[in-house]
Amino acid sequence: MNPARHLHTGRLLLRPVSWRDLRHLIALKGDPRAYAPMLGGVRPPLLVAEELAEEVAAWAGRGYGIFALHTRDTLRFVGIAGLQDRADGRGVALRFALRPEEQGNGFAAEAASAALRFGHERCELRRIVAVAREDNIGSRQVLGAIGMIECDRFVRDGVPLIVFESVSNPA
Repeated sequence: MNPARHLHTGRLLLRPVSWRDLRHLIALKGDPRAYAPMLGGVRPPLLVAEELAEEVAAWAGRGYGIFALHTRDTLRFVGIAGLQDRADGRGVALRFALRPEEQGNGFAAEAASAALRFGHERCELRRIVAVAREDNIGSRQVLGAIGMIECDRFVRDGVPLIVFESVSNPA
């Protein structure tokens, strides 16, 4: 694991996901309170393991991916945030999800902002997108709070979605 990929914020430690996170990811991605609104919805444990294998490979192949989020003081797992290539070709996307009991205290904006800066500054990604359900007010507020702006809308499986973007200034 490359320590240069570890990030710190005021309250959080972000490190690339690894196999030691599997039990936390199974709990997070299997919880409908956290994952029902996500692309693909709630995941069974086998699918979570398959996704983790892809996320570990993404870090090795692309130099970016999903971070496991832990509190700096107690190292309590609070969720995930990071960057992932979108299968629909819209680009590299910022994603985040928190354990339900960790929502509402600013961790999402703190982690999403750190992951966005990582993408622009360390990975030199010029454009990063994020997609939120139109009815997911919390995610939309987080994306706006970290400076992402609405740039498009589309409907998938009858669900209205909003595309946000962050574009860095070229060097």
